[in-house]
Amino acid sequence: MHTDILSPKELFQKDVQYTIPPFQRPYVWNQDDQWEPLWEDVRSVAETYLEELERSGHDEIEAEQRTSPHFLGAVVLKQVPTAARDIDQREVIDGQQRVTTLQLLLDAIQQVCEDAEQRFLKIASRRLSRLVTNDELVVGNEDHHVFKLWPTRSDREAFRHAMDNGLPVDDFEESLIVQAHEFFKLQVEKWMEDGSASMEDKIGALEAAVSTMLQMVVIDLSPKDDPSLIFETLNARGTPLEQSDLIRNFVVSQSEGREGDTWGSLDDRWWREEARQGRLLRPRLDMVLNYWLAMRIGSEISPSRVFDAFRGYVSEKDLNFVMCAVKDDLASYREYETKEGRNADEKLFYYRTNVLQARVITPVLLLLLGIEPMTAIRTLDVLESFLIRRMICRQTTKDYNRMVQELTGRIQESGLDRADEVAAGFLKEQTAYSREWPTDESVAHALETAPLYRLLTRGRLRLVLEGIEAWLRAKSMSEQPDTPRYLTIEHLMPVGWRKESWPLPQNGDEEVEIYHRNTLVHTIGNLTLVTQKLNSSLSNSPWVQKRGGLREHSVLLLNSELMSESEWNEDTIRFRSRRMADIVCEVWPGPEKVK
Repeated sequence: MHTDILSPKELFQKDVQYTIPPFQRPYVWNQDDQWEPLWEDVRSVAETYLEELERSGHDEIEAEQRTSPHFLGAVVLKQVPTAARDIDQREVIDGQQRVTTLQLLLDAIQQVCEDAEQRFLKIASRRLSRLVTNDELVVGNEDHHVFKLWPTRSDREAFRHAMDNGLPVDDFEESLIVQAHEFFKLQVEKWMEDGSASMEDKIGALEAAVSTMLQMVVIDLSPKDDPSLIFETLNARGTPLEQSDLIRNFVVSQSEGREGDTWGSLDDRWWREEARQGRLLRPRLDMVLNYWLAMRIGSEISPSRVFDAFRGYVSEKDLNFVMCAVKDDLASYREYETKEGRNADEKLFYYRTNVLQARVITPVLLLLLGIEPMTAIRTLDVLESFLIRRMICRQTTKDYNRMVQELTGRIQESGLDRADEVAAGFLKEQTAYSREWPTDESVAHALETAPLYRLLTRGRLRLVLEGIEAWLRAKSMSEQPDTPRYLTIEHLMPVGWRKESWPLPQNGDEEVEIYHRNTLVHTIGNLTLVTQKLNSSLSNSPWVQKRGGLREHSVLLLNSELMSESEWNEDTIRFRSRRMADIVCEVWPGPEKVK
């Protein structure tokens, strides 16, 4: 092992190719966190150099000596055995994001110079090209060897098009590789145009900054060192890697160097996007692998222990077989997620559980995505009923993780072809408050008495009202079977009611009547769905005007049922709440009705 402090010029000027091994993550740096700060550092160094150049009477050597270098961090390389006639190669074990970004920055500057007309810029372009490409006479038959850097498979085509000035990037606009290259190119062009220094001095300062005044600690490992072990150890002492990165490293290192399809499409950007898991935001791949392992192992796994759990799970299994299962299951999940459900029933389930933020059921979902569709749908209906009834009754979610693991294990033990029966039986037998499946009586009581408008989020309350509207449309064989979504919730009797427009019941204690009314006004019987525009126009109007507005502008069956009501008061609210409770219990049947 050899350690040295090197500049980009010292690292890249020789004929060599640095490859990003397959166990490394794809390119993930972005403008806010990395590109812009790097550019600001480079520009600062270049502008300091310009100041020193002027002070020294244009003595370039003295200006460079007086300009403090900027430290970029560490890079760990591993020597790769090559034949005598082949180009030297190194694997980038750590620092691949940094090295890739440097190459993109250098090439962006080179392209700006190449596209210019001035001779001094053309000469600078040729000097800079030696830092991003190898001599074509020594690269052999492998055309990609012309690049100093060769990234992971998922980034290669985007990298090739970004770095080759003659290739278009139109098909790779979503690639962070291409976006970084374009960002640096635009920054260089703008910087070259601004300021009082001559363009020749400015390109000299920029070239000096990026080629000799950036520094890295470079650790060069011998071929005998284990890259996966060093990679894991290094990152365990710094910013932690994502769990999926550690799993990728382990999988590829155990595959005897065969890249193939070991990891497949799990490297692409969609899997790296953040998704919410409870209170955490995690890369989607980490989250789903967490749930996949929980499904396979049958126990809850801490997000920080996913890699350890995976390594333990595969310790006595065929790794290729496990990875085939991972990719198949995750491909099904991706199809479900990107299409927001693969059929009408799944789409409705996706929408409702997304409103509920019920990712906790993902281990069961991963099981169901691979089984016979009707059995899967019946199982999803059972889960949806359980979740929504507990939501309406405002019951705790604290034990859901453990309960889902037990349910997943029960389904796998009993056979996937009986998943719906097993799920219904399992949920029916739960008696603890943290797990019980609310009965019709409990649901009806909550709907008739609880001020749900204040207890539930607008999205969750809207979900219940939409479910009632969908049931009404199905029963009436409506010509418009699809229920509109994302309407606003309207109070039929306004929250800000006034006695003049909404008289209180007579012959009662006024304070008591006000109390009861203010309690009922937020129950489901007093709520409906309308457009935002209609909501604003109805406002605190008396019932006659509200009913007229609903008759004229609303097509919902939820509202057409109100047209026969000559007045709207406490009795009609209670009656409608009972009616809506009956419908809710039909839409989401409980333990009494589910077989």
